[in-house]
Amino acid sequence: MDYEKFLEQNKDEMIASLQAVLRCNSEQTDAVRTAWGEVYPFGEGVQKAFVTFLKIAEEMGFVTYNADNYGGHVDFVGTGRPVKNEEGEIVNYEKPKVLGILGHLDVVPAGGGWDFDPYGANMAEGKIYGRGTTDDKGPMVSCLYAMKALKDAGHKPQATIRLIIGLDEETNWKGMDYYFSKAAKPDFGFTPDGDFPVINGEKGILVFELAKKFSQTHVKGLELRSLSGGAAANSVADSCRVVVRNQNAGEAPYVKIREEITKFREETGYKIHAKGIGKSLEITTTGISAHGAKPEAGLNAISIMMEFLGRLNFVNEDHNDFIEFYNRYIGFCLDGEHLGINFSDEVSGGLVFNVGIAEMNEKAGKLTINVRYPVTLEHEKIYETMAETLERYNIGLIKEKLQEPIFMDTDSPMIRLFMDIYRKHTGDTESHPLVIGGGTYARAAEGIVAYGAQFPDDEDLMHRKNEALSLKRLTQMTKIYAEAIYKLSSEDYNS
Repeated sequence: MDYEKFLEQNKDEMIASLQAVLRCNSEQTDAVRTAWGEVYPFGEGVQKAFVTFLKIAEEMGFVTYNADNYGGHVDFVGTGRPVKNEEGEIVNYEKPKVLGILGHLDVVPAGGGWDFDPYGANMAEGKIYGRGTTDDKGPMVSCLYAMKALKDAGHKPQATIRLIIGLDEETNWKGMDYYFSKAAKPDFGFTPDGDFPVINGEKGILVFELAKKFSQTHVKGLELRSLSGGAAANSVADSCRVVVRNQNAGEAPYVKIREEITKFREETGYKIHAKGIGKSLEITTTGISAHGAKPEAGLNAISIMMEFLGRLNFVNEDHNDFIEFYNRYIGFCLDGEHLGINFSDEVSGGLVFNVGIAEMNEKAGKLTINVRYPVTLEHEKIYETMAETLERYNIGLIKEKLQEPIFMDTDSPMIRLFMDIYRKHTGDTESHPLVIGGGTYARAAEGIVAYGAQFPDDEDLMHRKNEALSLKRLTQMTKIYAEAIYKLSSEDYNS
């Protein structure tokens, strides 16, 4: 089937559609109820991206479904397998299976330091810049245009091709849960929200909080008034801010602290600065953002701040203890070794530990932790191993999120098919199926794996500043997805 010529014909339209979706700031916010009573569960920005995407699909002639603004889908309806009589004549059709393509339109907060407006969809040097270009708006638009090319070419799928749209993948997946309470789960498929050549396994994911209440003190001296760092559990914090106040140090209360900051900066090379705000001193650290599954690609500004604060002595000993706990048992360690949880297995490698958010004030301190654990490990072992250390520091643990690991054998028909298609379009015979620490919608239904769209050796800009997608890669992934969708929805695969 000659659908590639339609991919070429639609290329400019595809770029324009991607830009339209990218210009929607789809960072999740609080739910909104409109004047006419409609609810946007994830805020106006996510809703705008959702409506924009559905409109594009409807203009292509596809059937769309909106599950009360919690999610939805785009259908290319299949015929089902033909039922033939003894003479080989088609007398009926079975109910079609559903080939699910699961992706999302919400994004993590853009953060600072961009060279372009993160929601401007600017083009430069053969790339489109914007939050969501690679995670996951670009791949979602790519799959939609792969479906359009097949439709334009006259493809008659046996399986219904269903592009499922998630709206809170970066947070708690309530939207996908609600959507599947209204629509049946697909029979098989993929999510374009990972890596090529194909991901056959994903580590388990835990999100939890470590929290400590602070006793009050009336002693005058250096006080930690507030600390805030990071924006999301699954991102490496690229900034952290602390406000301190010294009530018992004469006319120049912060001279020694400023000197210590200069010394710390010179010794470590980390970005740390201070400025006066009224009678207080504001200290800021700057790191490098990255996806929480790959914290080694970033630099955690919270860890920088905690290391510096460990050089100070606050009048509240609970503050000092919390900072000491952080530096002794977390610090810059990315595998949980200091907490004794650096578990690993042969199939998926080692545990990954990321501090996404930190908060402290005069009353309490809280860390939001994101852990990716090996596929063969029981997650409760992580909590059990940390318990003694947390108890010693009187730190409580609040469990927030659990996603069990998934794994599909490399010899399965789907993995082999995906590998063959990838190799055909890239010539890459060196790359092999992956087990990753990322968490994708592959966990949302049986028979789903992550297939692209991050290419090997390309810089991974997901969750980072200046996220961008090259037009070359956009075209290449769309060709890969078109062939994959064609084969998965055709008679040979569904027979």
